[in-house]
Amino acid sequence: MNANTSRLFILFVLALLMAASRAHVFDHFSPPDASWAVFFIAGFHLRGWGRWAFPALMALAVGVDWWVITGQGIDFWNHYCVSAAYWFLVPAYAAMWAGGAWLRRRYAGARWDALGRLAFAFVLSVLACHLLAQGSFYWLSDSVTDPTLAGWWKNYTDWLAPYLVTAGVYVSIAAALQVAAERIAPMAGRGGRTAH
Repeated sequence: MNANTSRLFILFVLALLMAASRAHVFDHFSPPDASWAVFFIAGFHLRGWGRWAFPALMALAVGVDWWVITGQGIDFWNHYCVSAAYWFLVPAYAAMWAGGAWLRRRYAGARWDALGRLAFAFVLSVLACHLLAQGSFYWLSDSVTDPTLAGWWKNYTDWLAPYLVTAGVYVSIAAALQVAAERIAPMAGRGGRTAH
């Protein structure tokens, strides 16, 4: 599989995961929303494709939201989650993408020092993403009637851990698959050679 084919496959899997988890298509067994992790993983794997892959994934996220909301018989623009703050998802998800891209530029293979950089990039990305997504919702939407700095901080810290854990599980699975792929590829190459 060449690099572009591999990237297309990864993009397809990430898009499918985000659509399925964001739309809750499996009724009682829907996985938690993978959107944050999808953008982080895409930033890592889709280098050079950001100009079109990032907007495509954003369009998919908005499209899924529109489909779910209108499918419930609710006007998209009048939904609880859709306000001026909704558009802050673009820079929020861009923060996740940037973290994955930063990690990729410093990645030289599955080693222990790479794990430390992964943890650093991931946590920093989640902190920024959550600040943009949650902060904009708290301060800009009509859902919070009397916003205060103390109220915002409590809301930020209350929701940070669940988002961090959910995205962390997906990113951990992706990291494990990356390590497995790096370990299997050399063995597969040796298996195809004949002994002389």
